[in-house]
Amino acid sequence: METVSYTSQWTAAARALESERSDALFVDPLARALAEPKGFELLDHYGGGGLVEFVAVRTRYLDDAINDAVKKGIRQVVLIAAGMDTRAYRLSLPDDVTVYEVDHQALIDEKEKRLAQLGSPAPTVTLQRVGADLAGDWSASLRAAGFDTTLPTLWIPEALLFFLTEEQSATLMRTFAANSAPGSQVAVDILSKALLRSPATQIFLSSLNEDGIPWLFGTDEPEEFMAGTGWTVRELKEPGEPGAGEGRWPYAVQPREIKGAARNWLLRAELA
Repeated sequence: METVSYTSQWTAAARALESERSDALFVDPLARALAEPKGFELLDHYGGGGLVEFVAVRTRYLDDAINDAVKKGIRQVVLIAAGMDTRAYRLSLPDDVTVYEVDHQALIDEKEKRLAQLGSPAPTVTLQRVGADLAGDWSASLRAAGFDTTLPTLWIPEALLFFLTEEQSATLMRTFAANSAPGSQVAVDILSKALLRSPATQIFLSSLNEDGIPWLFGTDEPEEFMAGTGWTVRELKEPGEPGAGEGRWPYAVQPREIKGAARNWLLRAELA
């Protein structure tokens, strides 16, 4: 899972491009500097096929999930494989919220160095960065950093599951459940299997494979997958639907009854 960190720069570049639009779905003032020129080079290399648009829609969807969860009383937000995420700085959250960013220590060190060079403002919430091996017992490191398993939590493994196998993805979700109090939630993006097979994505996926960061997991039945790991899906959307970038997604949304369609799922689930 070490290679997942490599993608954090191109994701930051995509967020920067969205932030600079007049009709931006969100504004991330730190994204361009965190991406550095390398992030934009990577985005040019991998871009196309709606990648930038999807990052924008996904980011806003998960922003909304955080805001909604906090309104319902959740005060712990855990960002798994947080990369160059800056939600702890840019979202207007109550000051009693704690955001945990979990990622490889080397990436955290690099991120903190860049933020210091920028003279970035202080986070708007309590922020705990947790260096951990995401393929190991990262939850122990999270608890050691002050995470309270008795409090409801929102878990966000943004842009992570497709880099894992189905077994690894299921284990991650079960680990969330095992460390969650009643009322906890997950907000996540999941690919369909059909997207991984679609002719429209093969050039992009081949580039990822060649660079050692293949996409591995997708499911055409996200509700079943989540239920099998201890979570009940309460909302399932695709880009372009109301509440998920309606009016900004450049492709038609295929009705669910059409089997075999390439899909990017965006969902919210509650602890079963």
